Amino acid sequence: MTELERLEQLRGQAEAAAEELVQKAGLRRGQIVVVGCSTSAIAGHLIGSASAPEVGQAVFEGIRMALYSRGIYLAAQCCEHLNRAIITEAKALPEDADIVNVVPQPKAGGSFATAAYRCLPSPVAVEHIRADAGLDIGGVLIGMHLREVAVPVQLEQNTIGQAMVLAARTRPKFIGGSRAVYDEKLK
Repeated sequence: MTELERLEQLRGQAEAAAEELVQKAGLRRGQIVVVGCSTSAIAGHLIGSASAPEVGQAVFEGIRMALYSRGIYLAAQCCEHLNRAIITEAKALPEDADIVNVVPQPKAGGSFATAAYRCLPSPVAVEHIRADAGLDIGGVLIGMHLREVAVPVQLEQNTIGQAMVLAARTRPKFIGGSRAVYDEKLK
């Protein structure tokens, strides 16, 4: 397989995983999907040991294709060198969001977040976000950026390259006791 074919395969796997998440989680226009991605894990290496900008770009393009055609925002989680800051576009955030000043790089933020910063319209960085769903590519732990009640989503497309893909959606909390009545559409 040529390098171009390999990158196209990774792009396709990423797009399929994101499309499956959108369908299974019932995501709607205006919602946010946080993505944490280890390009090192995709290549079969330890997280943070072999950052690959071309892989980050391919995976970003696949996920963006699945989300943006539906009006869903992408939030890219940076690696621990940037305290897992989030890169997203300004219009995905409330007007009073606290924007921070950082530009991710392949070895300080990660290749996926770097691709997001380069390609998103009006990219900004924030320290926190409350996403509606998420993709964890390679075990990078995205839970800190999901809304409070996360529900696992089982994907058929559960790998990208050699990295495992975990997915989650969120739902409102159930409050009350045995007499409480819940809206079945919000489960």
